[in-house]
Amino acid sequence: MNKLMLVKGPYEFVYPEIVRFKCEKCALCCGDTSDRVRRILLLEVEAERISHFTGKSMFSFAERVVGFEPYVFQMKKTGGKCVFLEGSLCSVYCVRPLICVFYPFELKRISENRFAFGFTAECPAVGKGRMLGKSYFERLFARFMRVMERDKK
Repeated sequence: MNKLMLVKGPYEFVYPEIVRFKCEKCALCCGDTSDRVRRILLLEVEAERISHFTGKSMFSFAERVVGFEPYVFQMKKTGGKCVFLEGSLCSVYCVRPLICVFYPFELKRISENRFAFGFTAECPAVGKGRMLGKSYFERLFARFMRVMERDKK
């Protein structure tokens, strides 16, 4: 079992102590598999940012969802793949949603001020590449906090 490390502050989070990862750009995370239907969830601010970047209406690429707060949209798919996937590359990579930035990691709220990073073993790149440490997860968490602050405005 992978030990979790705690980072303290006004908002605390735990992260896996020992995990390697280097994206192989396989695009498995960008669509459904034979075992799983994916929800590519979006905050409203993320849908607005993608809309601005692409010049497309939010509803041309996203649909409203309920019960996944703070996420309020999910990305539409074509043939089970994200509408922005071109081959194995993301056409909105520079403005992709947090859920995509974080993959294969996810951040769950444990309590009001505490969060936990977990990861999925379905990603073939987990266990490959460099060992990820505290600074990697601090950067992800800081990005999460920035996006959540923008979403509140």
